[in-house]
Amino acid sequence: MGTIQIENLNFKYDQMVDNLFDSLNLRIDESWKLGLIGRNGRGKTTLMNILLGKLPYSGQIVSNLNFYYYPQNITDKDRPAVEIVKELTDLEDYDLWKIEVELDKLQVKTDVLEQNFSTLSPGEQTKILLAILFIDDYGFQLIDEPTNHLDIVGRKIVADYLKSKKGFIVISHDKTFLNQVIDHVISINRQDIDVYKGNFDTWEREKNLRDQSELEEKNQLKKDINRLHETAVKRENWSRQTEKGKFKTGLQQVNLDKGFISHKSSKMMKKAKTIANRVDKEIDTKQSLLKNIEIEDPIKLNYVELKHPKHLITVDKLQLQHDEVVTPEISFKLPVNKVIALVGQNGVGKTTVFKQILGLKQPFKQTGELRIGSNVKISYLAQEDELTGMIRQLATQKHIDAEMIFSNLRKLGFERELFEQPVENMSQGQKRKVALAISLSEEANVYLWDEPLNFLDVITRQQIIDAIKKQHPTMLLIDHDQDLIDEVFDQKVVLQK
Repeated sequence: MGTIQIENLNFKYDQMVDNLFDSLNLRIDESWKLGLIGRNGRGKTTLMNILLGKLPYSGQIVSNLNFYYYPQNITDKDRPAVEIVKELTDLEDYDLWKIEVELDKLQVKTDVLEQNFSTLSPGEQTKILLAILFIDDYGFQLIDEPTNHLDIVGRKIVADYLKSKKGFIVISHDKTFLNQVIDHVISINRQDIDVYKGNFDTWEREKNLRDQSELEEKNQLKKDINRLHETAVKRENWSRQTEKGKFKTGLQQVNLDKGFISHKSSKMMKKAKTIANRVDKEIDTKQSLLKNIEIEDPIKLNYVELKHPKHLITVDKLQLQHDEVVTPEISFKLPVNKVIALVGQNGVGKTTVFKQILGLKQPFKQTGELRIGSNVKISYLAQEDELTGMIRQLATQKHIDAEMIFSNLRKLGFERELFEQPVENMSQGQKRKVALAISLSEEANVYLWDEPLNFLDVITRQQIIDAIKKQHPTMLLIDHDQDLIDEVFDQKVVLQK
């Protein structure tokens, strides 16, 4: 039976002060279906690249398995999909039945292989690249964010497909998806890495219990440290008083023998220092108990409620058409402090409706009615992040206080050393957090968020859900994460082809 044995692995990037992985030891069985969970920047994709042999490290990795990674790097997408399949798999024509079998399981028609890869839908591209991974019966698949471009139906199909496979590691921040496909969890925490047997719910339950225990330890730590400090201060004050050589009894002063004073003062000062050392040691010892709890302040939207009009956005029989592309007819009214979720399959026109509301230039001819209340400020979080430059520059462009953006980023688990880096050099998850922090920081009466959870870790996702539920902002929302929709929506508007 195949295994992956990681022994005393150490790794850090050149610009890092501390190791990203420090003396890591893991044993993974080839039959395990593993979910790799952790905040953005904790090293999930890095661990996969180390297993693939793409990054130098110290320590040892022993395995008899062949590793395959999704998403694969495609140099030229403007080619027939079958050519890309052959390039990535070394399959000959007589072996193409292998990819056709996998595509059938993913409910993809095999004639897509003859089409240019660039013309396929994001879902079809994802499924072809996933099918390529599972051609080798002796492979162990490393799957990085397979659900980002899949709608709810597509996610269910891929989940059913992975459930039928033997073993793999998958990075995903969709807990519904993870609960369907995994039986083990690797959790990359703040200070260490844990392995759990079970699914996402198992990990979340254990994490909550651990966090609660650590919070209780933190509260007790505060009490202990305060008590020790008080004792140390009292003893130090007494020794300093005696050092002066006198004390008061009633209204008269009595001079004491200086030898006695000096001896007593020295003893008390020594005890005071001992207490101080105990305080320091106690802090160092007990702080280690808080090594993994994610202590974050709740995020908050810079939301300004409008009392009038009653409906900030009104859409009545809206339809958009360009050549042969026609969006479904759609009608809804967005009341103050309500969240409307636009749902539907990929390509049905949800983002197109958003852009029409925003007044962005599009080639579509509009029929029907679209009304937006006067003086309504809209904050738009686009599906794709195209931000470039430094965060302070972006704040200036958006007329936002940069410190507010930085504060929101810290709450989202963003590392301070990234504050002065160009956004275009950041990871997908880091870019997404910058875009989200900007939208959180700018004053708005309405939020239009298009797939806000893409590339975001599970803790950040829960922070977003909690913020929406607490503040009840006026919001139009597009997302394929079923948990987000179910938790926050007041109304669903379904777009159907």
